[in-house]
Amino acid sequence: MQPRNQYLAWRFLPLLAGLLLALLVGIHFGAVSLSLEQIWQGLWNPAEDSYIHTILWQIRLPRVILAACVGGGLAVAGAAFQGVFRNPLADPFVIGASSGAALGATLALLLIAGSITVITATWQIPWLILAAFVGALLVVCGVFMIASLSSFGRSAPLLTLILAGMALSSFTGALVSLIMFLNHEMLTTIFSWLLGSFSGRHWNEIVMAGPVILCSGGLLWLLSRPLDLLSFGDEAAQTLGLSIGKFRMLILIAATFCTAACVAVSGVIGFLGLMAPHMTRILLGPRHGLLIPGSCLLGATLMVIADTLARTVIAPAEIPVGIVTALMGCPFFLFLLLSRGQQSG
Repeated sequence: MQPRNQYLAWRFLPLLAGLLLALLVGIHFGAVSLSLEQIWQGLWNPAEDSYIHTILWQIRLPRVILAACVGGGLAVAGAAFQGVFRNPLADPFVIGASSGAALGATLALLLIAGSITVITATWQIPWLILAAFVGALLVVCGVFMIASLSSFGRSAPLLTLILAGMALSSFTGALVSLIMFLNHEMLTTIFSWLLGSFSGRHWNEIVMAGPVILCSGGLLWLLSRPLDLLSFGDEAAQTLGLSIGKFRMLILIAATFCTAACVAVSGVIGFLGLMAPHMTRILLGPRHGLLIPGSCLLGATLMVIADTLARTVIAPAEIPVGIVTALMGCPFFLFLLLSRGQQSG
């Protein structure tokens, strides 16, 4: 066991090193580039240059840390969705969880904006997370029910799952569009938020959403063994003594809560929850005890890279990070579809 543990530890090192490098690059690049010396001074000697200290602690650090949290959360949720649905193309975006969370959070934004009671920016975030969770859970359960009914209780085929997710995502997207059409004063706010961005995010978002992402992701890691058993099919899992309905619902709730927290602070960011678990399987294998933490590290790395590209490619203007991840993820998604089609053919 000892040599195997050392082997697996070495497998995690590239993921950890990649994340640290991505964080450093994300802190370095921006409207004002910071050298390694300036970053070091800003971290440990803030009195020497308050300007650098302000850029580092009020703008760069909260942004890259939040991007890492959201990327890791979406990747973990994607790995869990793929395991519980026994489908490699199930992720928070494809399965409709992100769209449901967007609808819930959009309604919460309208209620907060129209509330007589003044709600501070800090306390808006928990309400957004809760509303996003309710919306995402309703959509995910709807997709699961539609796919199960259409396959008569058997494991839902790939096409059925994708079509159910697309249908409910389109429906929730239409509702969000209707809300924007009927509320012109909130149009810009909702639209920019839906595209996905970390611009203007501060420590408040990390303090509020970070623990939710950490706890739900940790719970999913603790549920690694049930996820492994579910991947063998319901009959095999039941034979091995697993309470299928209870664990499936628990995993769905945890993954949906994780997705909701991510969407509440960043908007809708697609395909990252699809890419990271697949790449991690190549490196670490299919066991969820390794797949979930590995996906977390890789997802965090990819999100920090995407956000760095989003704010530097056409600087000083900024591209919504959801557009960058879509440009990265769409070819990957098509590649998976084509490769699975060739295998089944």
